[in-house]
Amino acid sequence: MTLDAPTLLPLIFAALMALSFCVYAILDGFDLGVGLVLPLGDEDERNMMLASIGPFWDANETWLVLGVGLLLIAFPTAHGQILGALYLPVAVLLIGLILRGVAFDFRAKAPVRHKQLWDNLFFVGSLLATASQGYMLGRYVLAFESTPLAEGFAVLSALCVTSAYAFIGNAWLVLKTEGKLQQRSVFWASRALWLTATGIVAVSVVNPMVSPVIFERWFALPEAIALMPIPLMCGGAMFAAGYYLHSFERRDRRWDALPFLAAMLVFFLSFLGLAYSFYPDIVPGQLTVWEAAAATESLAFMGVGVAIVFPAIMGYTLLSYRVFWGKAEALVYH
Repeated sequence: MTLDAPTLLPLIFAALMALSFCVYAILDGFDLGVGLVLPLGDEDERNMMLASIGPFWDANETWLVLGVGLLLIAFPTAHGQILGALYLPVAVLLIGLILRGVAFDFRAKAPVRHKQLWDNLFFVGSLLATASQGYMLGRYVLAFESTPLAEGFAVLSALCVTSAYAFIGNAWLVLKTEGKLQQRSVFWASRALWLTATGIVAVSVVNPMVSPVIFERWFALPEAIALMPIPLMCGGAMFAAGYYLHSFERRDRRWDALPFLAAMLVFFLSFLGLAYSFYPDIVPGQLTVWEAAAATESLAFMGVGVAIVFPAIMGYTLLSYRVFWGKAEALVYH
């Protein structure tokens, strides 16, 4: 591979786009997960759940905008194919995100008798967003096929992604809350962890069966040996989280971040495995990053803006989490 601009620039933009989607899945994943378990709490618990994500949830979605923006400006051909194939689930995703935003703001101003309604709508929006993301991932993995097998795999992917978001959301509540809500979050997290582990195993088994490309990537020697750390680390992270949750009452509260850190590692390793499965394709089996990339001159010009915007988003994300670190406090509106 020659290290010139036409070769490197598409790779750099693809890496930044993948990083944006990965960070989005982790950060917006936990607040989507909180939305999924919101109906399980009483009124005070729901208030605290939303307080735990209040300073972060809106900014977390910036990473989705950045990822889609990079796809549009750097890989316009791929953007057209992917969004064209996923038009309906993308519309469902947007409806879910809009519904979440409206419900979050309106519940703060609504009369007490209407607050339950907005909480339920926040849950519905979260469910629409998570399920649609999982469905789109399943369609993407099978190169947007429209067979019954592909649709069934997309539904399985939707269930797995939803359970993964529920796990990381509950892990966040274990980290950010105290008392009865924290104890209930431990119970919910342990159940969601089992569903997530089952989903990962199911997808890992089905993926190579339905995709010859993925089978060849993961089971050919010596690559299979070199890739073993990914599933081993993923399994180790889930075991560590499960062990801590099971023995929660006997553990030092300074380790409350362990389930959330484990969930972050599982998400990152899953994205790493997905990236390896399809590299260098950006549309599986159809377009590589170089075939889909915009002109080199355009990438170089847009790179100046990305070099400013990307660190800025990263900076205020880190700052917001630094400022609002620690246990959540009740939301107060003046």
